[in-house]
Amino acid sequence: MKVTQHLAEATSPIISFEILPPTKGKSIESIYSHLDMLMEFKPAFINVTYHRAEQILKTRKDGSLEWVEIRKRPGTVGICAAIMNKYKVEAIPHLICGGFSKAETENALIDLDFLGIKNVLALRGDAAVNEKFFTPHAHGHRYAEDLVRQIVSLNNGHYMEEDIIDGAKTDFCIGVAGYPEKHYESPNMDTDIYYLKRKIDLGAGYVTTQLFYNNEHYYNYVKKCRAHGITVPIMPGLKPLTNKKQISTIPRVFNVEVPMELCNEMMNAKNEEACEQVGTEWLLHQCRDLLKNNAKVLHFYTLGKPSVIYNVLKNLF
Repeated sequence: MKVTQHLAEATSPIISFEILPPTKGKSIESIYSHLDMLMEFKPAFINVTYHRAEQILKTRKDGSLEWVEIRKRPGTVGICAAIMNKYKVEAIPHLICGGFSKAETENALIDLDFLGIKNVLALRGDAAVNEKFFTPHAHGHRYAEDLVRQIVSLNNGHYMEEDIIDGAKTDFCIGVAGYPEKHYESPNMDTDIYYLKRKIDLGAGYVTTQLFYNNEHYYNYVKKCRAHGITVPIMPGLKPLTNKKQISTIPRVFNVEVPMELCNEMMNAKNEEACEQVGTEWLLHQCRDLLKNNAKVLHFYTLGKPSVIYNVLKNLF
């Protein structure tokens, strides 16, 4: 079932999760152990992130250095297939521009279509570790808008090879990202929303937001999107704050604010367990407020802390 169908037919709040593929060398059992406890809450779908290859300097035996390309977290497509097979839940792979050519993207979409995957989240992706600014693949897409356009084109049966006539049409439901506190590269919120609407007008069917810790940012964002003519569902993305270090790393990495009240409570926590309790209570408060204000879905970035998400949901439902 497509995400948009889930949202349209839901009679109660929908729960969904996002997970990271394990680092290379680890078993898929690490994914199962992560998700097993959360399946109690019957998620409608599970997002699986995609990660580009990185260039790293490795020392040869003779002491010289060489650049080597490695992919630390492969397996997104396989994980999606495994999740659907094991849990009978929709899996949503991320697709990114960075590090992928248009041909590689088309082939990935064909694989996903053959597997019966009907939902994708189209993202530009971050700059590579050794890049200051995002640099697209020489034969790839610079913007998520271009990626959305390619997916829509395949949905219409148009392939890159011009000699393919009457190509099979795919049927992907396309999600895109939204930023309640503005994408860090956008000069202002209106510009950010302008480019979001372009993706919606091309055919994206829903928006999943970046994480936030102040619900007012989300409510204001939805209001502004509606004022700009964006009518598709906008799902709130939620991530628990679980340690003191995140007070400085999360704003830097995700370009979001951490409210002063949450900062104070976290800094006053005496140990790791107390920090997790602070984060759990804050996220629980966020969820209750969102549901009170008619949120149809709660999307959780689990990212290594399924127990915190479990405790929030156990108290919520």
